[in-house]
Amino acid sequence: MDNMLLKSPNHLAIILDGNGRWAKRKNMPRNYGHAQGSKVVEKICEEAYELGVKYLTVYAFSTENWNRPKDEVNALMKLLRNYLKDSIKTSTKNNMKIRIIGDRSRLDDDIKQSISELEEVSKNNTGLNFQVALNYGSRNEIIRAVKDIVIDVKDKGIFLENIDENLFSSYLDTKDLPDPDLLIRTSGETRLSNYLLWQLAYTEFYFTDVLWPDFNKKELIKAIEYYNTRTRRYGKI
Repeated sequence: MDNMLLKSPNHLAIILDGNGRWAKRKNMPRNYGHAQGSKVVEKICEEAYELGVKYLTVYAFSTENWNRPKDEVNALMKLLRNYLKDSIKTSTKNNMKIRIIGDRSRLDDDIKQSISELEEVSKNNTGLNFQVALNYGSRNEIIRAVKDIVIDVKDKGIFLENIDENLFSSYLDTKDLPDPDLLIRTSGETRLSNYLLWQLAYTEFYFTDVLWPDFNKKELIKAIEYYNTRTRRYGKI
């Protein structure tokens, strides 16, 4: 299909999977795969926006990832620190508005500070809306939302009959964001892995065997072409 005829999803969500396996195939440590994968993220941000995507949300580090070997977690945190610093320049260069979703309570103070600086610097940018899910788990997000609603029922006088889908969504990390239209997961896995469970209720899913460090514009276009074959009727069904 001609790229000019493609209708891109307004909001694209991606589960970045396969960095470790990619590195293993090259007889390199897993951390090498994570480093290469982070470089692909920047390219896909640019290419997705060129194709008409307005919102891009990627799954970078889950609440379950803390269970990985300590050396790998430490390396991921080091990579994250560098990525957040680099993103300040990248967001300005590419006019991206960057937001971090997830539970920040477990992150080190310097990482929290970098997140705040990045969000402040990029908040008025008008290009791609780029969300990074960091220490994110959808069940954790939903539980945090429920706790906040319970507090507000008590302290702010929210009536039980006023609690509906719209109100509940306003307590999620993705408040003010449209739900994803298309989810891509790389590496051949077909699980959601606790990612955006509420938000993906009516999303189209695209699974590919391509490992994330090998994902490129050609593969992105394949996913969008698949999205274009789906019938999106009124009511999202």
